[in-house]
Amino acid sequence: MKLILRADVDTLGRLGDIVAVKPGFGRNYLIPQGLAMQATDANLKQFELERKKLAAQADGLRAEATDLAAKIAAATVVITVRVGEGDKMYGSVTAQNIADALAAQGIDIDRRKIELPEAIRALGEFEVDVHLHPDVTGELKLRVIKHGQQEIAPEQQPEA
Repeated sequence: MKLILRADVDTLGRLGDIVAVKPGFGRNYLIPQGLAMQATDANLKQFELERKKLAAQADGLRAEATDLAAKIAAATVVITVRVGEGDKMYGSVTAQNIADALAAQGIDIDRRKIELPEAIRALGEFEVDVHLHPDVTGELKLRVIKHGQQEIAPEQQPEA
């Protein structure tokens, strides 16, 4: 099935690309979501008329994502966890925990946009990628500390 993309799709292509996809993916996902339209002569002409408007929308979304990435880079998320003997964590820190901590700081992010290769099971500092747009990825500083430990800024920590 040949489709014209009406928006950037991560694994498929950019706005205006003509791509071949399996019929089910096109019919059940891309077309109903408004991400694509069938590649017919009439639709190609219609798309050329809409191209500027769609490009402006895409640029607006990219600008919003860039602003959000700057907010995320400026924020430091501190998550306190309970630990047992030898600083072994009970459970782990997941993308949902990070999304909740960001929401408490006024930054609303869908947990599915937070890229964790696996759940965090150790104390310390981590860099976490947040995929905001096909062109924009924010980097978040995450600190996982023991429950009851004072929250010390990295620059105030004593030298070891």
